[in-house]
This record gives sequence, C-alpha cells and structure tokens, in this order.
Amino acid sequence: MRQTLTAALFALPFLAGAALAVGDDDSPPKPTETSTECPDGYVFDKEKDGCVKSASLDLDDDQRYQAVRELAYAGRPASVLKVIDGAKAKDSPRFLTYRGFALREMGDFDGAMQAYQRALAIDPDNLLARSYMAQGLLTQDRRDEALTQLQIIEAKGGSGSWAHESLKMALRGEYTNY
Repeated sequence: MRQTLTAALFALPFLAGAALAVGDDDSPPKPTETSTECPDGYVFDKEKDGCVKSASLDLDDDQRYQAVRELAYAGRPASVLKVIDGAKAKDSPRFLTYRGFALREMGDFDGAMQAYQRALAIDPDNLLARSYMAQGLLTQDRRDEALTQLQIIEAKGGSGSWAHESLKMALRGEYTNY
C-alpha cells in the first residue's frame, strides 16, 4: 500500500497537465478546464464559458477559490494575489493560506508567514496552512519547526491528507509547487 501511495504521489506532477483544477483542501489538484488559460486578473467562468475579471460581481468566493488553487498550482502567484484581492472574504483562512503560498512563491517569506499565522489564528485546525507554512520554513533551513508542524498535523488527525503528504514530500526534499 505504501509503495502504491508513494508511486502515485511521485507520478502526480508528471501526469498533471498545465491546466489543473482542484478538489477540496485535502486533495491535490485534478485536471479540468481552468483559469490558467485566462490572463492575469481574470478567471474562467463556466457559465459564461470564458474568462471574466476576477473582481466580477457574477463570481462567488467559491469560484474565486477554485481559480486561486488552479493558478497556484500552475505557478502564477501574482495572478493568485489578484484573484484573492477580488474576493469578498479575502481575510478568511482559506484565502489567507493561499496568500501565504503565493507570497512565499514570490520570495516574500515574511509576508507569507504573516498570512499563514493570520489563517491559523482564525482556524488553528487549518492543516493546509500548517503544511504550506512548514514548507516555507524548510526553505529557511528551519527543519525542526517544520517537523513540529508535521506533528501538529498528525495530532489533529491529518495523517494521510494532502497537507500531510505534501509536507512529508517536502521533508524528503521532493519539492512541490502545490
């Protein structure tokens, strides 16, 4: 079973195409038509079958959040921040988690840590924020702090979740951009 899971996780980045969508916070992105085809500041609207401004009143925050995850996975952190800025609940834990992710990808470690800490202050059970924060800590050679976050994720019942598995990958030196 463990070999199968390891093989599947190893193959995932190679199987996924440039256009990826997402499931819940506990799953890696899955292929579909996405906002990654849209220019910066725009997201894909299935109802209109095209790209619309991310601040469009026609979009709800769930659509924006899906676009945020797609864009983060596609390596477009500046686009992630533009979409988050158009969200009604941009200070919610889920958007703060991805604000941290995008800032970290852009090299703003301090800004990323502030976003993760804000997300965790609102929702201490946000396993994805803990995982992404720990992955950032690893880039700063703060392995012990990252291991502490892994232990917290496990203690909160997150073993086997995407947050847990992606952090374990990072601890093994297998970088993921999602």
